[in-house]
Amino acid sequence: MQQAKFSCKESQLEFINNYRQYGFKDKSAMVRESLNLLKEKLESQKLKESAELYAEIYTEDSELKALTHSAAQGWPE
Repeated sequence: MQQAKFSCKESQLEFINNYRQYGFKDKSAMVRESLNLLKEKLESQKLKESAELYAEIYTEDSELKALTHSAAQGWPE
């Protein structure tokens, strides 16, 4: 596994130093899990923003609504 060096605030370091209290075997495991959670959150946020943009475009585009409606005809309800 590769290593990385980074700086953090004292309060963040105190949090990391309490890794056992949160059920982690070491500081690295805690930081890796934190990064995974942040990545998931950012990807989810990006997906939500994309969905909202598509919904906005769909609402404003009558041709797209007609195309979607015609494509959906014949599909079970």
